[in-house]
Amino acid sequence: MAVRHQLIRRPPAEVWAVLADGSRYGEWVVGPDSSRQTDGDWPRTGATLEYTVRLGPWSGTGRTVVRDVEPPRRIELEAESGRLGTARIAIEVRPWGENSLVIVDEHPLRGPGGRLHNTALDSLLQLRNRKMLSRLADVVESTSSRSAERT
Repeated sequence: MAVRHQLIRRPPAEVWAVLADGSRYGEWVVGPDSSRQTDGDWPRTGATLEYTVRLGPWSGTGRTVVRDVEPPRRIELEAESGRLGTARIAIEVRPWGENSLVIVDEHPLRGPGGRLHNTALDSLLQLRNRKMLSRLADVVESTSSRSAERT
């Protein structure tokens, strides 16, 4: 299991505002080039986002479904990547003083990733999630800084 955490220097409500905005998914998630809401009202259970992933000349599409949510504390997603299978991604936002501790727990669920799950794959997920949490912190902290400057 790939579990990572990040201290974000903003209160949980500001972190949740970014997580709850489906149009911002591509800003903090590592991989998607663009995203669009397709079903439901993000981030309610059952809502989906579709996205495009580009790696050099290769591009593919994916879909993420909200499987469970407890605003503003937790969201559980299932990322579907076609023939590669699916992954469960749980994101928890905890108050940490005036800040937020964000914990991501990701693991392959179905398909080849689920069958071939091993420590090497977990290592790759750790690297990806470290980058994702860093991007989330940057988005949250820069968004709230811009909001403060406007007031």
